Amino acid sequence: MNNCESEEIVEAANIAISNLLPTKSRSLYDIAYNRFKKWCAKKNVQVYSENVLLAYFSENAKNYKSSTLWAHYSMVKSCLIIYDNIDISKFPKLVAFLKRTGDGYQAKKSKILTKSEIDRFLSSADDKEFLMIKVGLILGIAGACRTDELVNLTVDDIEDIPRIFVVTDVGNMLELFRKYLSLRPPHVKHKRLFLYYKAGKCSSQPVGKNTMGKIPSVVASYLKLPDVACYTGHCLRRSSAALLADAGVDITTIKRHAGWKSTTVAEGCVENSIENKTKIANQ
Repeated sequence: MNNCESEEIVEAANIAISNLLPTKSRSLYDIAYNRFKKWCAKKNVQVYSENVLLAYFSENAKNYKSSTLWAHYSMVKSCLIIYDNIDISKFPKLVAFLKRTGDGYQAKKSKILTKSEIDRFLSSADDKEFLMIKVGLILGIAGACRTDELVNLTVDDIEDIPRIFVVTDVGNMLELFRKYLSLRPPHVKHKRLFLYYKAGKCSSQPVGKNTMGKIPSVVASYLKLPDVACYTGHCLRRSSAALLADAGVDITTIKRHAGWKSTTVAEGCVENSIENKTKIANQ
Protein backbone atom coordinates (compact mmCIF):
# COMPACT_ATOMS: atom_id res chain seq x y z
CA MET A 1 0.00 0.00 0.00
CA ASN A 2 1.28 3.53 -0.84
CA ASN A 3 2.20 5.35 2.38
CA CYS A 4 0.19 8.36 1.20
CA GLU A 5 -2.99 6.31 0.87
CA SER A 6 -5.12 5.38 3.84
CA GLU A 7 -6.80 1.99 4.19
CA GLU A 8 -10.12 3.72 3.65
CA ILE A 9 -9.01 5.09 0.27
CA VAL A 10 -7.60 1.73 -0.81
CA GLU A 11 -10.81 -0.05 0.18
CA ALA A 12 -12.94 2.50 -1.70
CA ALA A 13 -10.73 2.09 -4.77
CA ASN A 14 -11.02 -1.71 -4.63
CA ILE A 15 -14.81 -1.46 -4.45
CA ALA A 16 -14.83 0.87 -7.45
CA ILE A 17 -12.60 -1.51 -9.41
CA SER A 18 -14.83 -4.47 -8.60
CA ASN A 19 -17.75 -2.64 -10.26
CA LEU A 20 -15.95 -1.91 -13.53
CA LEU A 21 -17.06 -5.12 -15.21
CA PRO A 22 -20.65 -5.47 -16.50
CA THR A 23 -22.87 -6.81 -13.72
CA LYS A 24 -24.92 -9.19 -15.87
CA SER A 25 -21.98 -10.77 -17.68
CA ARG A 26 -19.28 -10.51 -15.04
CA SER A 27 -19.11 -14.28 -14.61
CA LEU A 28 -18.29 -14.64 -18.32
CA TYR A 29 -15.46 -12.13 -17.99
CA ASP A 30 -14.06 -14.01 -15.01
CA ILE A 31 -14.25 -17.33 -16.86
CA ALA A 32 -12.37 -15.88 -19.85
CA TYR A 33 -9.74 -14.32 -17.61
CA ASN A 34 -9.23 -17.45 -15.51
CA ARG A 35 -8.93 -19.55 -18.66
CA PHE A 36 -6.15 -17.28 -19.87
CA LYS A 37 -4.44 -17.40 -16.46
CA LYS A 38 -4.55 -21.21 -16.41
CA TRP A 39 -3.02 -21.33 -19.88
CA CYS A 40 -0.24 -19.00 -18.71
CA ALA A 41 0.41 -21.15 -15.64
CA LYS A 42 0.61 -24.25 -17.82
CA LYS A 43 3.14 -22.52 -20.10
CA ASN A 44 5.10 -21.08 -17.13
CA VAL A 45 4.39 -17.55 -18.35
CA GLN A 46 5.51 -14.82 -15.96
CA VAL A 47 5.06 -11.69 -18.13
CA TYR A 48 2.02 -10.97 -20.30
CA SER A 49 3.89 -9.78 -23.38
CA GLU A 50 2.50 -9.34 -26.88
CA ASN A 51 4.13 -12.60 -27.96
CA VAL A 52 2.38 -14.42 -25.12
CA LEU A 53 -1.01 -13.03 -26.16
CA LEU A 54 -0.31 -13.86 -29.80
CA ALA A 55 0.53 -17.44 -28.91
CA TYR A 56 -2.59 -17.74 -26.75
CA PHE A 57 -5.03 -16.41 -29.36
CA SER A 58 -3.26 -18.26 -32.16
CA GLU A 59 -3.93 -21.48 -30.29
CA ASN A 60 -7.57 -20.51 -29.72
CA ALA A 61 -8.01 -19.59 -33.38
CA LYS A 62 -7.73 -23.28 -34.29
CA ASN A 63 -11.00 -24.04 -32.50
CA TYR A 64 -13.03 -20.83 -32.53
CA LYS A 65 -14.46 -18.57 -35.21
CA SER A 66 -13.46 -14.93 -35.53
CA SER A 67 -16.45 -13.45 -33.70
CA THR A 68 -15.81 -15.72 -30.69
CA LEU A 69 -12.13 -14.76 -30.63
CA TRP A 70 -12.99 -11.08 -30.63
CA ALA A 71 -15.46 -11.55 -27.78
CA HIS A 72 -12.86 -13.49 -25.79
CA TYR A 73 -10.24 -10.84 -26.54
CA SER A 74 -12.56 -8.08 -25.32
CA MET A 75 -13.20 -9.85 -21.99
CA VAL A 76 -9.55 -10.75 -21.41
CA LYS A 77 -8.52 -7.19 -22.30
CA SER A 78 -10.94 -5.67 -19.76
CA CYS A 79 -9.82 -8.04 -17.00
CA LEU A 80 -6.11 -7.49 -17.66
CA ILE A 81 -6.59 -3.72 -17.45
CA ILE A 82 -8.54 -3.99 -14.20
CA TYR A 83 -6.60 -6.75 -12.43
CA ASP A 84 -3.09 -6.41 -13.87
CA ASN A 85 -2.96 -2.85 -15.22
CA ILE A 86 -1.99 -4.17 -18.67
CA ASP A 87 -3.60 -2.74 -21.81
CA ILE A 88 -3.35 -5.33 -24.60
CA SER A 89 -5.22 -3.03 -27.01
CA LYS A 90 -1.81 -1.41 -27.49
CA PHE A 91 -0.43 -4.66 -28.96
CA PRO A 92 -0.67 -3.88 -32.72
CA LYS A 93 0.43 -7.31 -33.94
CA LEU A 94 -2.19 -8.99 -31.77
CA VAL A 95 -4.97 -6.76 -33.12
CA ALA A 96 -3.73 -7.32 -36.69
CA PHE A 97 -3.79 -11.08 -36.12
CA LEU A 98 -7.35 -11.01 -34.84
CA LYS A 99 -8.44 -8.97 -37.85
CA ARG A 100 -6.86 -11.50 -40.18
CA THR A 101 -8.84 -14.33 -38.57
CA GLY A 102 -11.97 -12.60 -39.82
CA ASP A 103 -10.86 -12.49 -43.47
CA GLY A 104 -13.54 -14.13 -45.57
CA TYR A 105 -15.79 -14.67 -42.54
CA GLN A 106 -19.36 -13.51 -42.85
CA ALA A 107 -21.55 -13.58 -39.79
CA LYS A 108 -24.89 -15.32 -40.19
CA LYS A 109 -27.76 -12.91 -39.77
CA SER A 110 -31.29 -13.79 -38.87
CA LYS A 111 -33.79 -13.65 -41.69
CA ILE A 112 -36.50 -11.01 -41.51
CA LEU A 113 -40.28 -11.18 -41.81
CA THR A 114 -41.97 -8.94 -44.37
CA LYS A 115 -45.11 -6.92 -43.71
CA SER A 116 -47.20 -9.24 -45.88
CA GLU A 117 -45.90 -12.31 -44.04
CA ILE A 118 -46.65 -10.75 -40.65
CA ASP A 119 -50.15 -9.72 -41.76
CA ARG A 120 -50.80 -13.18 -43.19
CA PHE A 121 -49.85 -14.88 -39.93
CA LEU A 122 -51.90 -12.51 -37.77
CA SER A 123 -54.98 -12.93 -39.94
CA SER A 124 -54.86 -16.66 -40.67
CA ALA A 125 -53.27 -18.39 -37.65
CA ASP A 126 -55.79 -19.77 -35.13
CA ASP A 127 -55.89 -17.75 -31.90
CA LYS A 128 -56.60 -20.87 -29.90
CA GLU A 129 -53.12 -22.14 -30.73
CA PHE A 130 -51.11 -19.04 -31.62
CA LEU A 131 -52.47 -16.13 -29.55
CA MET A 132 -49.36 -15.79 -27.39
CA ILE A 133 -47.15 -16.03 -30.48
CA LYS A 134 -49.19 -13.29 -32.16
CA VAL A 135 -48.88 -10.92 -29.19
CA GLY A 136 -45.14 -11.59 -28.95
CA LEU A 137 -44.80 -10.90 -32.68
CA ILE A 138 -46.76 -7.65 -32.43
CA LEU A 139 -44.83 -6.27 -29.46
CA GLY A 140 -41.49 -7.51 -30.76
CA ILE A 141 -41.98 -5.76 -34.11
CA ALA A 142 -43.52 -2.61 -32.59
CA GLY A 143 -40.67 -2.13 -30.14
CA ALA A 144 -37.76 -3.69 -32.05
CA CYS A 145 -37.39 -5.84 -28.94
CA ARG A 146 -34.67 -8.26 -28.04
CA THR A 147 -35.77 -11.64 -26.70
CA ASP A 148 -34.87 -10.80 -23.10
CA GLU A 149 -36.76 -7.50 -23.36
CA LEU A 150 -39.93 -9.36 -24.34
CA VAL A 151 -39.40 -11.80 -21.48
CA ASN A 152 -39.17 -8.88 -19.02
CA LEU A 153 -42.34 -7.13 -20.17
CA THR A 154 -44.83 -6.70 -17.34
CA VAL A 155 -48.59 -6.14 -17.30
CA ASP A 156 -48.24 -2.51 -16.24
CA ASP A 157 -44.79 -1.44 -17.35
CA ILE A 158 -41.70 -2.38 -19.38
CA GLU A 159 -38.58 -3.44 -17.54
CA ASP A 160 -35.01 -2.92 -18.76
CA ILE A 161 -36.01 -1.26 -22.04
CA PRO A 162 -34.52 2.28 -22.16
CA ARG A 163 -37.09 3.57 -24.65
CA ILE A 164 -40.85 3.87 -25.18
CA PHE A 165 -42.79 2.32 -28.04
CA VAL A 166 -46.45 2.34 -29.00
CA VAL A 167 -48.73 -0.30 -30.47
CA THR A 168 -51.38 1.46 -32.56
CA ASP A 169 -54.88 0.20 -33.28
CA VAL A 170 -54.09 -1.14 -36.75
CA GLY A 171 -56.08 -4.18 -37.86
CA ASN A 172 -56.89 -6.20 -34.77
CA MET A 173 -53.52 -5.82 -33.00
CA LEU A 174 -54.86 -4.17 -29.86
CA GLU A 175 -57.78 -6.58 -29.83
CA LEU A 176 -55.36 -9.53 -29.82
CA PHE A 177 -53.35 -7.98 -27.00
CA ARG A 178 -56.45 -7.33 -24.88
CA LYS A 179 -57.76 -10.82 -25.56
CA TYR A 180 -54.51 -12.38 -24.37
CA LEU A 181 -54.37 -10.14 -21.28
CA SER A 182 -57.97 -11.04 -20.37
CA LEU A 183 -56.96 -14.73 -20.13
CA ARG A 184 -54.52 -14.02 -17.31
CA PRO A 185 -55.45 -16.13 -14.25
CA PRO A 186 -56.47 -13.95 -11.28
CA HIS A 187 -54.15 -15.77 -8.83
CA VAL A 188 -50.89 -14.99 -10.70
CA LYS A 189 -48.52 -13.39 -8.19
CA HIS A 190 -45.85 -12.04 -10.56
CA LYS A 191 -46.34 -9.28 -13.13
CA ARG A 192 -44.62 -10.85 -16.13
CA LEU A 193 -46.79 -10.26 -19.19
CA PHE A 194 -46.11 -13.42 -21.15
CA LEU A 195 -47.57 -16.58 -19.65
CA TYR A 196 -47.61 -20.06 -21.15
CA TYR A 197 -50.62 -20.41 -23.41
CA LYS A 198 -52.28 -23.62 -24.62
CA ALA A 199 -55.70 -24.52 -26.00
CA GLY A 200 -57.06 -21.03 -25.41
CA LYS A 201 -55.93 -20.75 -21.78
CA CYS A 202 -53.02 -19.16 -19.91
CA SER A 203 -51.25 -20.79 -17.00
CA SER A 204 -49.50 -18.88 -14.22
CA GLN A 205 -46.04 -19.93 -15.44
CA PRO A 206 -44.10 -17.14 -17.20
CA VAL A 207 -42.67 -17.74 -20.65
CA GLY A 208 -38.89 -18.24 -20.69
CA LYS A 209 -36.26 -16.83 -23.02
CA ASN A 210 -35.95 -19.99 -25.13
CA THR A 211 -39.66 -20.14 -25.90
CA MET A 212 -39.79 -16.42 -26.63
CA GLY A 213 -36.78 -16.69 -28.94
CA LYS A 214 -38.59 -19.30 -31.04
CA ILE A 215 -41.49 -16.99 -31.95
CA PRO A 216 -40.03 -16.03 -35.38
CA SER A 217 -39.33 -19.66 -36.31
CA VAL A 218 -42.87 -20.66 -35.25
CA VAL A 219 -44.25 -17.94 -37.52
CA ALA A 220 -41.95 -19.00 -40.38
CA SER A 221 -42.92 -22.65 -39.92
CA TYR A 222 -46.63 -21.84 -40.00
CA LEU A 223 -46.17 -19.80 -43.19
CA LYS A 224 -44.06 -22.61 -44.69
CA LEU A 225 -41.14 -20.27 -45.35
CA PRO A 226 -37.78 -21.82 -46.34
CA ASP A 227 -34.88 -22.06 -43.85
CA VAL A 228 -37.08 -21.88 -40.76
CA ALA A 229 -34.04 -22.24 -38.47
CA CYS A 230 -32.67 -18.94 -39.83
CA TYR A 231 -35.55 -17.03 -38.22
CA THR A 232 -33.85 -16.57 -34.84
CA GLY A 233 -34.87 -14.52 -31.82
CA HIS A 234 -33.13 -11.50 -33.37
CA CYS A 235 -35.56 -11.65 -36.31
CA LEU A 236 -38.15 -9.38 -34.66
CA ARG A 237 -35.63 -6.63 -34.01
CA ARG A 238 -34.20 -6.79 -37.53
CA SER A 239 -37.63 -7.02 -39.10
CA SER A 240 -38.76 -3.92 -37.24
CA ALA A 241 -35.85 -1.91 -38.66
CA ALA A 242 -36.40 -3.27 -42.17
CA LEU A 243 -40.11 -2.41 -42.08
CA LEU A 244 -39.30 1.17 -41.05
CA ALA A 245 -36.79 1.40 -43.90
CA ASP A 246 -39.44 0.12 -46.31
CA ALA A 247 -41.71 2.95 -45.08
CA GLY A 248 -39.01 5.51 -45.90
CA VAL A 249 -37.89 6.24 -42.33
CA ASP A 250 -34.37 7.69 -42.07
CA ILE A 251 -31.51 5.84 -40.40
CA THR A 252 -31.34 8.26 -37.43
CA THR A 253 -34.97 7.57 -36.52
CA ILE A 254 -34.44 3.82 -36.92
CA LYS A 255 -31.43 3.95 -34.57
CA ARG A 256 -33.44 5.90 -32.00
CA HIS A 257 -36.39 3.52 -32.28
CA ALA A 258 -34.30 0.38 -31.69
CA GLY A 259 -31.86 1.97 -29.24
CA TRP A 260 -28.86 1.34 -31.48
CA LYS A 261 -25.78 3.51 -31.00
CA SER A 262 -23.99 2.14 -34.04
CA THR A 263 -25.04 3.30 -37.50
CA THR A 264 -23.30 0.24 -38.97
CA VAL A 265 -25.53 -2.15 -37.02
CA ALA A 266 -28.67 -0.29 -38.04
CA GLU A 267 -27.59 -0.21 -41.70
CA GLY A 268 -27.00 -3.97 -41.54
CA CYS A 269 -30.74 -4.39 -40.99
CA VAL A 270 -31.83 -1.68 -43.40
CA GLU A 271 -29.83 -3.21 -46.26
CA ASN A 272 -32.15 -6.22 -46.13
CA SER A 273 -35.33 -4.21 -46.54
CA ILE A 274 -37.35 -4.84 -49.70
CA GLU A 275 -37.64 -1.09 -50.38
CA ASN A 276 -33.89 -0.61 -50.15
CA LYS A 277 -33.16 -3.53 -52.49
CA THR A 278 -35.72 -2.19 -54.95
CA LYS A 279 -34.06 1.23 -54.96
CA ILE A 280 -30.68 -0.37 -55.62
CA ALA A 281 -32.13 -2.42 -58.47
CA ASN A 282 -33.73 0.68 -60.04
CA GLN A 283 -30.45 2.58 -59.79
